[in-house]
Amino acid sequence: MTPNINHTPDIKLSIKQTFGIESDMEVDAFSKSSEYVPEIDKTYKFDKDTTLAILSGFSFNKRVLIQGYHGTGKSTHIEQIAARLNWPCIRINLDSHVSRIDLIGKDSIVIKEGKQVTEFKEGILPWSIQNPVALVFDEYDAGRPDVMFVIQRVLESEGSFTLLDKNKVIKQNKFFRLFATTNTVGLGDTTGLYHGTQQINQGQMDRWNIVSTLNYLSLEKEMEIILGKNKNLNNSKGKEQVSNMIKVASLTRKGFMAGDISTVMSPRTVLHWAENSEIFKDIGYAFRVTFLNKCDDAEKNTISEYYQRCFGEELPESMINIQV
Repeated sequence: MTPNINHTPDIKLSIKQTFGIESDMEVDAFSKSSEYVPEIDKTYKFDKDTTLAILSGFSFNKRVLIQGYHGTGKSTHIEQIAARLNWPCIRINLDSHVSRIDLIGKDSIVIKEGKQVTEFKEGILPWSIQNPVALVFDEYDAGRPDVMFVIQRVLESEGSFTLLDKNKVIKQNKFFRLFATTNTVGLGDTTGLYHGTQQINQGQMDRWNIVSTLNYLSLEKEMEIILGKNKNLNNSKGKEQVSNMIKVASLTRKGFMAGDISTVMSPRTVLHWAENSEIFKDIGYAFRVTFLNKCDDAEKNTISEYYQRCFGEELPESMINIQV
């Protein structure tokens, strides 16, 4: 059984000093770390509005939903705030394979005093509720209906959770926090971009106290992130290269939103492209293995045009026509 977390927040941190955001607000934090605390990424750049929304969740026990296109760093944002607060953080991806049993728990056969006995093993949800943990549901709008109704029980900040399998009522730990990330805003996939997402019960949506939207970064901020993680590119030639990479990514995002292409370059993909360009010393080849090979063959000509417009050179024909 997963051990309980016995310590609780015991210090206050300045938002201004910790996150570089102009605010007099202070937030609860742990002086000690634990195995459930994410590692700090010192180069991470925080979005002001999203950071304030997430910090409100930690400080005032608000349920916070972060909405936006994939690859914008929604889950990472929550993780990196938790890392700086030393707040234990657990992420669960709500894909279609996650069931009610996975969350709540199930009967298991165990050996006690040399005999096989049936014992109920609590799932991650009951455990999280009883501990000072930030629980993050990724891909929230892809969750199965039976799972969503289980989650609805804990969306009330003071709400208890009835574990029917054990005839037990669980009260929420004072420092349990709940977050979720989603590509849509609970209305289902109205764009055709996110197959598998579903409409979220409006009674459930109403229980989310704060909804924040995290869009793609500006060119300047995205460049800061790429250069922060690739010091060798932090020169005039490298900056020009990274700027062109981000411009290619921006064109794919516009094409994706317009429905012209089905694959988009997220900031994460640009970061991988920059890293791979340093490995292979060939920007075009790095582009192919990082992004182009993931794309539909019918769209590769369109995407190669994006590359040509930004870098002023065409990709070799063999790169565009290769079958993957």
